[in-house]
Amino acid sequence: MSPSGPGWSPAKPASLAGYLEALSRPVFSTGMSWRVVEAKWADISAAFHGFDPPQVAAMTPDDVERLVEDPRVIRNRKKLEATIQNAERMLELDGRAGGFAGWLDSLGSFEDTVAGLRREFRFLGDNGAYLFLWSVDRPTPPHQEWFQAHRQPARRRGAA
Repeated sequence: MSPSGPGWSPAKPASLAGYLEALSRPVFSTGMSWRVVEAKWADISAAFHGFDPPQVAAMTPDDVERLVEDPRVIRNRKKLEATIQNAERMLELDGRAGGFAGWLDSLGSFEDTVAGLRREFRFLGDNGAYLFLWSVDRPTPPHQEWFQAHRQPARRRGAA
């Protein structure tokens, strides 16, 4: 069973931009229908310079303001800012020996890798980390089993 919408398939990225795109997809998908994300993905990609990390990291608050007003993209300020900050962090990790892929390899088990991704990147939860790892063709446990084991109980509105 695929953990994502139609058209998604796992593939090892050929560049750091591929990793940033794969990381950004679950960021934008959080709390949204995959259909909305898919419909806007080409425009989101264009708005973020094809997810080229140096170009994304160089984006300014004025760029964020422009995107917040652009109906072609998902206009959630926190997601837009997280994408820029995630590009900055990815570049930092890529600057280490072994690059970004080497950093991923150094994290160890699947659970440790999920924890590392959540620690280092904004707006990325357990399911987003799973989707990222699956989409970049990293070893992942069966989706349904993992999802059931990590499902959070629903909170009632107004519950403390």
